[in-house]
Amino acid sequence: MYTKLLGKGLITLLLVGLLAGNLMVGARLYSQEPSADERETAYSHISLLTKVLQQIRHNYVDEEKTKYQDLIYGALRGMLHSLDAHSQFLEPSMYTDMKSTTQGHFGGLGIVISIRDGVLTIVAPMEDTPGFRAGLLPGDKIIEINGESTEGLSLPAAVKQLRGKPKTEVTIKILRTNPYEIKEVTIVRDEINVPTIKDIKMLEDEIGYIRVTQFAEPTSDALQEGLDTLIKENMKALVLDLRNNPGGLLSSAIDISQKFVKRGKMIVYTQGRNQQRIQKFVARGRIHYTDFPIVILVNGGSASASEIVAGALQDHNRAILIGEKTFGKGSVQSVLPLGDGSAIRLTTAKYYTPSERVIHENGIEPNITVSMPPDQWRKLLIKRSRPESYTLQEGEESYEDIIDIQLERALDVLKGIMIFEA
Repeated sequence: MYTKLLGKGLITLLLVGLLAGNLMVGARLYSQEPSADERETAYSHISLLTKVLQQIRHNYVDEEKTKYQDLIYGALRGMLHSLDAHSQFLEPSMYTDMKSTTQGHFGGLGIVISIRDGVLTIVAPMEDTPGFRAGLLPGDKIIEINGESTEGLSLPAAVKQLRGKPKTEVTIKILRTNPYEIKEVTIVRDEINVPTIKDIKMLEDEIGYIRVTQFAEPTSDALQEGLDTLIKENMKALVLDLRNNPGGLLSSAIDISQKFVKRGKMIVYTQGRNQQRIQKFVARGRIHYTDFPIVILVNGGSASASEIVAGALQDHNRAILIGEKTFGKGSVQSVLPLGDGSAIRLTTAKYYTPSERVIHENGIEPNITVSMPPDQWRKLLIKRSRPESYTLQEGEESYEDIIDIQLERALDVLKGIMIFEA
């Protein structure tokens, strides 16, 4: 018996020793060599982890739950989750799923989610998707998925539950604060493939309008085609609509931003805990439109890449922001593979605008605040999607009285600028 326990203890100490070694290697990669006192403190805490691991292995009632891998994976999940909502330990299966969902199309609801104030929150539903048609709104709190509470649920785990094969169902319960409402909806998943550029058109007084719904690989080229079309129609000013745009690729945000600022100007930079590890992104490319005024429309559903574009053009006095404060999602996650097929998703930096404003959890404040309730924005999109010859079905609302007050304010501002410049 003593020999058996001794063997288990040696295995435990070996595992913990390997874990300690990996921790030390990681620490040297991201910081300077720790002092002797710091190593002493680290070892004492690792010793505590070892003791707990041994107690669980020897005394926990259900022996099948005390496998070394299960316990270590559980400790790693808790360790990463305690840092922030976006850091996560990815078991081999989750890491494989994550890689597959970043390529091609997928089945889902068409909503972008994040963690706000510790609660799973909808950043924005993409239009023409199941989530949008179900009436989900930016700011809705998801409190249950398929009857199970989302309390303590990590962001990657929530995404995995919401995504699935097209034509399958998922039931979610949401909490809406304005007006206060709790409701449960069952939504049928669908393949999500939303055009990233919509509503390219000329408005009154030679003012162009382009709406960007998300930032993906084809977005920059599609925007360029829209600009070429509007310039041929003698566009003198532009409204760039980023409302309810939940973001996307950093490279796409940079490609779009650099179209409107001079070459060499800063667009965004990232900075981690090491002050020397700063990555700067500046405007490059051949085409730079700097000779017509721009208004960017933003709201609480504008996040991530949208905030990078809005912040850059605002800082360089290249655009006036109208609408509402943006979501405030501006942290960088690095995926670091481990030796057994698992990985960690770790927040390693934050995004900063050219004037050194922190985007994460702060958002971008508009130059001119014009509020519009999320439900009114949703009704406006439904109204726009209907052709002129559309016949209302029984029970449908017409929405003809819905006015885009934010766009109207943008037109007033641009007309004033054009008159002043003339």
